[in-house]
Amino acid sequence: MKKEVMIRRVTEEGLEDILKVEKAAFKEEAEVIVKLVKDLLEDTSAQPILSLLALDEDKPAGHILFTSVHLECHDDVDAMLLAPLAVAPEMQKQGVGGLLILEGLRILKERGVELVFVLGYPDYYTRHGFAPAFPHGYTAPYPIPEENHDAWMIQELSPGAVKRYEGKIICAEKLDKPKYWRE
Repeated sequence: MKKEVMIRRVTEEGLEDILKVEKAAFKEEAEVIVKLVKDLLEDTSAQPILSLLALDEDKPAGHILFTSVHLECHDDVDAMLLAPLAVAPEMQKQGVGGLLILEGLRILKERGVELVFVLGYPDYYTRHGFAPAFPHGYTAPYPIPEENHDAWMIQELSPGAVKRYEGKIICAEKLDKPKYWRE
């Protein structure tokens, strides 16, 4: 990175910057991801959310969104889902995604969040403390093909939380579609 990347919280007023990053990062899937992000920002079942924007010299460089999830049979668990994480192509492989993940997890831990889930590339997310969720008894809202089970991951922010619970997560209404649960 040329200069220090700044990370700030954003909401709907930063939507234009968020969408620039999402469009650039997801290219062929941009239309679907942009609609999903817009929908999640307005989805009351996703609340509370955490939306962070990385800026490189005031230029949008990355975005991460965390939305609230629940565990079946465990209403008392404070858990979140990381989706999506986007980094502008010219800023990829420079640590921007990792900074967004670390800052997001730090803020969520301060809020008292116990567990964070993600469906993504195991080689990437395990570098940031995530581990496969299936072996711990956590399942996604929709079936994930067995060959992709390692892509369904979890990170505990409260010591021992992974062992205290198990079950299927209930995600925000706008994410509750099978098409979002393929890896």
